[in-house]
Amino acid sequence: MERIEVKTNKRVELVDITDRIRDALAKGGVRDGVCFIFCPHTTAGLTINENADPSVRQDIVSALGKLIPEKAGYTHREGNSDSHIKSSLFGSSLTIFIKDGKLVLGTWQGVYFCESDGARHREVWVKILADRL
Repeated sequence: MERIEVKTNKRVELVDITDRIRDALAKGGVRDGVCFIFCPHTTAGLTINENADPSVRQDIVSALGKLIPEKAGYTHREGNSDSHIKSSLFGSSLTIFIKDGKLVLGTWQGVYFCESDGARHREVWVKILADRL
């Protein structure tokens, strides 16, 4: 299992971690199998989305702010209820197939760490399992 450190710079942001997942895959030398990615934080998550145009990330962050505003009369005393809600929408894990030593992603897809309560130092865990023949 590989641990990837992620440093976020904003309260809410999407950080492209695709290359770091690919690096973890390359270290394992698996040709075919499954890549499991897990985020052990209650105010952050993971998603797969377009990575060709950075404005998509900006649009997602903007829409999240409109749908789940930071200050909306939440009862959680820490003041980050919006972050918990956002991370629940994204989810804490991803599963990606591996074929011929590569992640099976669409042409424009990338893997994103979704920060909702930054800036922080975070981590993501990656587990790669090979197919057994």
